[in-house]
Amino acid sequence: MDMQQAAEQADAMLDATVNAVVPEVQWAHHVTTAGSCNVNRRRMVTTIISEQRRGSFLGVVERFWRKSGYTITSVNRDQEMPAIFARSSDGFQLALDVGYKGQAHFEVITPCVTKSDVAEPTSEPNGPAYPLGQIPTPNVRSAFWSAETPVPSTPSPSS
Repeated sequence: MDMQQAAEQADAMLDATVNAVVPEVQWAHHVTTAGSCNVNRRRMVTTIISEQRRGSFLGVVERFWRKSGYTITSVNRDQEMPAIFARSSDGFQLALDVGYKGQAHFEVITPCVTKSDVAEPTSEPNGPAYPLGQIPTPNVRSAFWSAETPVPSTPSPSS
């Protein structure tokens, strides 16, 4: 596998993950970085995910990752900036973290593979395709994800 093939697999993992979130959230591609033998693909969520819904959001992703056969390697239960980390059986590392102003970031880091050129992702974001470095903090309201009432009886991510 070369870096382009690994990047395409990372894109497929990201596509499947964001498509598993229901109701959907709006996202945009974030910067791709290529190391000496690995690639980092990133997506930023522009939907407002309220503090009250963050645990549910991470729970949806955690359950999808487990169902997909990924091993959950770590969970940060911080109220304001929670995160979850996983690894696939073939060495891809996945992360979902909530950062500044509640912005959720998805990232997949590929294992070390054969060096090659890496093209930008080809999947279309489900919102504006912002220029790199110009993705706004969350600004899209969702009747569900932006609500400020807790979701009743939804388990939070487990370790």
